[in-house]
Amino acid sequence: MSKKNLSIYILTFILFLVGSYFGFSYFLPISTQTKKEISTDNISGTKKQTGVLDFAGPKTETCPINGQLFTKEEKTIWETRRPLLVMIENHSDSRPQSGLNNADIVYEANSEGGITRFMGVFYCNAVKGAANKYDIGPVRSARTYFLDLASEYSDYPLYAHVGGSNCSAPKDPVTGRQSGPCTTNKKAQALEQIADYGWNNKGTWGDLSQFSLSYKACRREEDRTGEVKATEHTMYCSSNELWNVAASRGLTNETIINKTLWNKSFRSWSFKQVDQPATVDAKTISFDWWGDKAYSVSWTYDSASKQYLRQNGGVVAVDFNTNEQINSKNIIIQWAKESRAIDEHVHNLYAVVGTGDAVLLQNGTKTEITWSKPNRTARTIFKDKSGKEINLIPGRTWIEILPLGNKVSYES
Repeated sequence: MSKKNLSIYILTFILFLVGSYFGFSYFLPISTQTKKEISTDNISGTKKQTGVLDFAGPKTETCPINGQLFTKEEKTIWETRRPLLVMIENHSDSRPQSGLNNADIVYEANSEGGITRFMGVFYCNAVKGAANKYDIGPVRSARTYFLDLASEYSDYPLYAHVGGSNCSAPKDPVTGRQSGPCTTNKKAQALEQIADYGWNNKGTWGDLSQFSLSYKACRREEDRTGEVKATEHTMYCSSNELWNVAASRGLTNETIINKTLWNKSFRSWSFKQVDQPATVDAKTISFDWWGDKAYSVSWTYDSASKQYLRQNGGVVAVDFNTNEQINSKNIIIQWAKESRAIDEHVHNLYAVVGTGDAVLLQNGTKTEITWSKPNRTARTIFKDKSGKEINLIPGRTWIEILPLGNKVSYES
């Protein structure tokens, strides 16, 4: 074939493709998905997708975790899952954290050296999503006393972390390898306890250690906050992907292997307190952790928003996902026996199984209460001094687990 004829054939073919494209574009309608992609493209003047869902229907459905009202559409999402519990660090270099304002409940306790750690309970409020795909973090390691609390939220709870305290031995100064017998106190061996509880077994594999997950579920983001962080402060996870992983393992709202609903034995707290400011006698509360001011905490009641607002280390604490100040409707100060440096690895323990005193803060007021948790899987119950279970305001509850004798200041 001559070069001239070949050129004619190629030109004819190109004209045919161009004509077909415009013909189909003219006569066939654009699909809904295509329209969505066009409308959210990064074009000047158009609104970018944020990943946050807007549920505009009437709020008639009560969340069993935080007592708040949500739409039926939101309930259809959360009721296919079980609660997700994530370890989030609070080292001063890890701030601002992501996702704390999407949690229904947050626990805070000392992890080591006066540095605290959070465990967020994500269920109803997390349905709305977040602007960041990897919406929770920085994620850090497991601790045994947090396992005791996580055990309240399912027969096999979804517990996300990056490794944890385990049976370990001193390192050889020459090789850098561990050598000799285990020197970790058995009570502090979180990873061994996770295995003992059956959270690693087929059909009940609720343990979501980052080491067993793909990049799709968790990844490191060294410069997420605009400044480069040390590696240990950079692990972020996707709540949606963690729930997807759980579902692939047979853990949805049901433990599929034995056809048992996660909440078969779950006990909701009582949420009947009216969200109405009363006589304010605890507008601001503050306390330290082992005296380190970088980890001092203060909560100030804001009568306009009817919630407590958090400062950490003397600085406003914000959720990086939204840049909003971390807030909570209810604050519970729970005193627990502290056991410091129980082994040469300097592990600490907090006795969250048992009984003790506590203080409830809501509507700018404080109430002396008690707490009790008879065993690992039992629900922690809070009661007033007359023995009646307390009522919480629907919304987020933040539980501060302090060592016995830790001083708390209250200002009216």
